[in-house]
Amino acid sequence: MRYFVVFFFFIASFLHLAAQEISPQTISGNIISFDTKMAVAGANIINLNKVVGTQTSNLGYFELRASLNDTLHISLLGFNSLTVRVTNDWIKNKTTTIQLTEKAIALEEVIIIPYKLTGYLEVDSKLIPINENYRYSISGLPQGYEAGQYSPGAFGKVLGSIFNPADALYNFFGNKNKELRKLKSMKKDDTVRNLLASKFDRETVAVLLGIDKNEIPEIMARCNYSESFIRTANDLQILDAISDCYEEYRILKK
Repeated sequence: MRYFVVFFFFIASFLHLAAQEISPQTISGNIISFDTKMAVAGANIINLNKVVGTQTSNLGYFELRASLNDTLHISLLGFNSLTVRVTNDWIKNKTTTIQLTEKAIALEEVIIIPYKLTGYLEVDSKLIPINENYRYSISGLPQGYEAGQYSPGAFGKVLGSIFNPADALYNFFGNKNKELRKLKSMKKDDTVRNLLASKFDRETVAVLLGIDKNEIPEIMARCNYSESFIRTANDLQILDAISDCYEEYRILKK
C-alpha cells in the first residue's frame, strides 16, 4: 500500500509538471533599469515559442501567456536586449522582476549633403534620385521579383528561378522550414507587428527566425530584393519580404 501511495504521488507530480509545460498560463513581471532601479515603460516582450507579445506599462508591468521553458525576448531602444526562460518558480509565484542594462551609445558624425536645386521643376526633378524599384509579376506566383536601377540583373534571376527551381533559394529555405513556419504566426499578433514596424536593426527578426542577423541581407539578395530595399526597409517589411520569398520557394519546389 505504501508503495502504491508513493507511485500515485509520483504520477500526480509528473502530470502536474507536464500540464504546466503544455498549458499556457498568464505570467507577469516588472521590468526595471539595472542602473536607476526605475520602472522601464514601453519595453517589448515576445514569447518566441508562442510568437505573441506585449509591452510594459508606465509602471514597467506586463502580463503574457506562457508555458514552462518558453523563451521570452525583451527589447527596448537604448537598452541591451535580454532573453529569459520561464521557470517553475516564475509560474509558481506568477511574477518576477527583470532588470535591463542601458546601452552605451556613441554618436557618429552625420554628413548632410544638400541637393543643389535650381527652382525649376523640370531641372530639379532630374537632379533628385528616385528609387525606381518594383517587382516583376509572374503567373502562378503570389508575388513577383523586385527590379529597377538597384537590381539590373533581376530579370535574369527571375528566369533562372522559373526554369531552374533548384536555385539559391533552396540553399537557405531548404534547411529552415521549421523556423519559417513561424512567419504566419508572427503576422497574427498585433504587438509583434507593431514592434517590427518600428525597428530597423534586424535583431528581433533574427531572434524570431533563429538565425544570425548578418544572414538577412544574404537571404534578401537571394530573393532578388535590391540593396536599396534591404538597407531602408523596417523589420516588418523585411519579415513580410522573407515570408513572400518563402511562399515563392514552396511554389517553385512543387
